Amino acid sequence: MNRRDLLRAAGASAAVAFLPREAEAAWLRVIAGYRTADGLTPEQRALVTAIADVIFPRTDTPSASDVGVTDWVNLIVAEYYADDVRTPFIDGLNAIDAQVRTSRGRPFAALDAAAQAEVVATLDNPADRRTIEARAYSRLKGLVVYGYFTSERVQREVLHSTNFHERFQGAADHPVRRTP
Repeated sequence: MNRRDLLRAAGASAAVAFLPREAEAAWLRVIAGYRTADGLTPEQRALVTAIADVIFPRTDTPSASDVGVTDWVNLIVAEYYADDVRTPFIDGLNAIDAQVRTSRGRPFAALDAAAQAEVVATLDNPADRRTIEARAYSRLKGLVVYGYFTSERVQREVLHSTNFHERFQGAADHPVRRTP
């Protein structure tokens, strides 16, 4: 089993079992074109997009940016996180950006794919999980995975799920199983 298949299976079970109304509501707002002014800065959005696309690159399935994960993360951080969660997360993103700029000489999004993969591998296995960078990356990865698998496009095209319905059908036929 490869990484993509494992993540697909995990995501399918997690998305079906734990799809909270907030995630679905946030996706509906993103799909409708809603943009929050109090979210991530353009630099933070570029970092989130690039990291998300390392986690879920475009293959025979859409990438994280293809399904709009950055917009979803932005909305969650801006409107669903309390300040005591948002502030350390933003500080951690800024610390990741500063660390990459110092060690690599440019922003994460400007690195080639191999260098991005190296940075993400380091973030995935930090020497100290208590650092601000490690905590922010862990939270970001959780958001990216959750956002990816709860997106309508991934639900329909990758997981072949029917969690998203076109419209409410209160009087829809329901097969009744009768015993003889």
